[in-house]
Amino acid sequence: MIRTTAGWRLCRAAALVLAACGLAGPAGAAGSESGDCRQGPARSETLDGIGLRGEIRLGSGARAVLDSLRWPDAPDAAEAARAWLDARRGLRLIVVPRGPPDRWGRERADIQVADGQVADGRVVDSQAADGDIDLAGGLIGAGLAVADANERDGLCRPALRAVEAGARDSKRGLWRDPVLQAADGPALRALAGRFAVVEGRIGHVGERSARTYLDFVARGADGLTVMVPKRTWRMMRARGLSAASLEGRRVRVRGILEVWRGPTLEATADAIEVLGEPDRREAESVGERELRR
Repeated sequence: MIRTTAGWRLCRAAALVLAACGLAGPAGAAGSESGDCRQGPARSETLDGIGLRGEIRLGSGARAVLDSLRWPDAPDAAEAARAWLDARRGLRLIVVPRGPPDRWGRERADIQVADGQVADGRVVDSQAADGDIDLAGGLIGAGLAVADANERDGLCRPALRAVEAGARDSKRGLWRDPVLQAADGPALRALAGRFAVVEGRIGHVGERSARTYLDFVARGADGLTVMVPKRTWRMMRARGLSAASLEGRRVRVRGILEVWRGPTLEATADAIEVLGEPDRREAESVGERELRR
């Protein structure tokens, strides 16, 4: 049993991190039940510096990246996100690792600023609804990054999509410009090789043996096609999505844009959101207010 005051504070902060990250109680995202999303023990660290693409250097010498967050590609947006994190340099953190390290040996983690410190001119208080103590939630809420599963099959923190929606509705940061449209071929081609969030109506779903194709424009037109690998399509079907349920629906999709015959994007299981309907996984997770408490 931890009997010291410092130990008690760490345990209390760790519990708040777990609740805020959607880790306490039933799992929200499908991926959260797998080893990829399983949390490790919480520990205290300090923010020592910010590396390339949002790599967080910790006082212990460890390196970490924020889980369920996609670092922005655009240089100006990346610099703004870096400055947001750099303003918290030297602060005490509570770090909760998630799953195995990434291919570069960095921890994937949920990270929060510990209580009682000054950030952005305010004293951090985990009980305050507007306290930006969660680093991923703060960046996404400011419109400086987006929620994304990155290399994983599923999003470990689906509640971050609700935080992102708030930034998008308020046109903050990355969302000042309208969301890319799936029928705008020239705009999509201009972003080849970069991550993008795209909205549009699925006109046709073609199921094949190796992959499924979601076509947003008629054959020969310049617009988006989303490719879904067989394994991913199987996961999507297990969640209730099918050709019949997707055809004619307006969706939001995210991923790396490539250009073959036309703009294409290969989707992960959590990359496609059906618009106009609540995400039942988000409904089971904490919302924006709880995530940032």
